[in-house]
Amino acid sequence: METILTDIDQTFVNLHQLILSFDETQLNDIPFAGSWTAGQVAQHLILANSGFIEIMQGPVKDTERRPDQQIEQIKKDFLNFGLKMESPEFILPLPMSYNKYRQLGTLENIRSELFNLIRTNDLSKTCLTFELPVYGFLTRLEAVYFVNYHTQRHTHQLKNIYHHLTLKN
Repeated sequence: METILTDIDQTFVNLHQLILSFDETQLNDIPFAGSWTAGQVAQHLILANSGFIEIMQGPVKDTERRPDQQIEQIKKDFLNFGLKMESPEFILPLPMSYNKYRQLGTLENIRSELFNLIRTNDLSKTCLTFELPVYGFLTRLEAVYFVNYHTQRHTHQLKNIYHHLTLKN
């Protein structure tokens, strides 16, 4: 339990510090053709992570397999930065100007909700609200790690965006 809380905390601290490093203009600048802005990446994380919290708070059932069975595959997939992934439409960020501090506040609320969920729920249960492509229905434990690795993936993307924007200026 403490390991997962430490991992999640470090992931969100890294994300927070990186988003803070963007100024308002950089946050909404397109770094290169075909890329999201940093604000869009942050918004995608807000949409996806808040969605996972809803999934974990929804209906569950007893798990008929190891509750951590898919964690290594999720980690392998999401931390493979050479693998191009397409976001589902329902968590695509709008092409608009985003406010860094509003997004940071929302991400902090998500982190707090995730911590509370980890501390107060049986993570071995299978979530029934949403079936993910490729992975199927995740346990709460797998969903927590999905949020962690998905956030790490996009933190890596934000570092790349920041690097391109600083070279541009």
